[in-house]
Amino acid sequence: MQECNVDVAIIGAGSAGLSAYRAAKKHTPSVLLIEGGDYGTTCARTGCMPSKVLISAAKAIHDARHVGPFGAHIDHGVIIDRHAVMQRIRDERDAFIATILDSIKGFPAADKLRGQARIEDANSLIISGHTRVRFSRAIIATGSSPHIPEPLQGAGKRILTSDTLFDLAALPESVAVFGPGIVGLELGQALARLDVRVRMFGRSGGVGGLQDEALRSAAVCLFNEEFYLDPEAETHDIQGDDAGVSVTFTERDSGERLTERFDYLLAATGRRPNLSELALKNVGIETDDKGTPIFDRHTLQCHDSRSRPNHIFIVGDADHAEPLLHEATDEGRIAGDNAGRFPDLRAGYRRVPLTIVFCEPQIASVGRNRPEIEKTHVLGQDYAIGELNFENQGRARVMRQNRGWLHLYGEYGTGLFLGAELVAPQAEHLGHLLAWACQQCMTVRQMLDMPFYHPTLEEGVRTALRDLGAKLLLEPAMVDQCTECGPGA
Repeated sequence: MQECNVDVAIIGAGSAGLSAYRAAKKHTPSVLLIEGGDYGTTCARTGCMPSKVLISAAKAIHDARHVGPFGAHIDHGVIIDRHAVMQRIRDERDAFIATILDSIKGFPAADKLRGQARIEDANSLIISGHTRVRFSRAIIATGSSPHIPEPLQGAGKRILTSDTLFDLAALPESVAVFGPGIVGLELGQALARLDVRVRMFGRSGGVGGLQDEALRSAAVCLFNEEFYLDPEAETHDIQGDDAGVSVTFTERDSGERLTERFDYLLAATGRRPNLSELALKNVGIETDDKGTPIFDRHTLQCHDSRSRPNHIFIVGDADHAEPLLHEATDEGRIAGDNAGRFPDLRAGYRRVPLTIVFCEPQIASVGRNRPEIEKTHVLGQDYAIGELNFENQGRARVMRQNRGWLHLYGEYGTGLFLGAELVAPQAEHLGHLLAWACQQCMTVRQMLDMPFYHPTLEEGVRTALRDLGAKLLLEPAMVDQCTECGPGA
């Protein structure tokens, strides 16, 4: 068996691992990047990027089919080439992966090692039985894999996940989607708009990660206009065979027990950290009841079995905290810096929480959500909610995207903007605007002092801010929806 010695061993070459590698190299030349699978991040291969290609195709086709109100006509309808849609996804996906591979090619050969890592003891790894790596510090960046609950496994070979969907040669005719979270909602709506028959089933009532119950209920109604969505479904049996999968369920409205056939079952039921092959017990890392290491959010440093910090760090999807690319790269940078200059640890800079769901209307969450706020604040006493219904918002009406709602949360006394949730047109842009304000610890008054151009969707944010300001007793209540700002503002 070969042996090598390094200052920092990084297990996993995904987004977090690559970020950690670059950060650690600033402090020591002795860094080893270990990868057991294919190079290329989850984002590029199966996540952010290929899913957005699918969503973009669905939006283009949906918009083409709804040009009538603008005075246009498509006489012969829109014909979907089910093979071409999937081929473009793979072509674009491969191009995104190529950029990652080109970057990794530039790393020194001595800094890369292929193979599956297993922890031997507190300072050594065994890599696929061929190499022993002795390290001073290590970073766990092993990513995650789709989780398929036992009740869904009856679908057998007809199960798809976000890791396998994009490998289909052509769009299927029908799909049962289980899990209306961020991934399920994005993919399910896109498939429905591409003429795939979709039924979407949830269990706990959640939709797109929304925490505000009023917005969640409104979102369920909106999405049911396009496809069947039951966030609290009662399913009884799932059986797969060579030709498809049968799902027996209680129909949401009628209460009738139905059995329907689908080409595939898409399991969008979350992901689990890739930790089972690491043998964490050999290093004595303290874990929670799900087997995920206990770690310090600010330094990314793991704790040993006596709850003491040690020389191992964990980042990205592996820590099961925030499965978002910008969070993964931030964590990689923080852990890489700390491992590189260990034991000189620094608390890393963490950004305000920002989550975006690329369905339509889009969903965004910024800062603290209602359940988090209500741990310390009482509605009407400590905080208030500014609201906007986009039905009559001018720019949204012009674009025929006037569906959705915006809730802004602010604190009594200080006037501090606490956070927001929205189901709204182009929420990806409104969410960024609100996240920047939240990260700057702006007050409602300061936000209202910012410029708002007419006519824009951002004017809807101003209207909600004025409503929030009135409820916080910072200014008079609105008599109308800001007619001095322009019609429909």
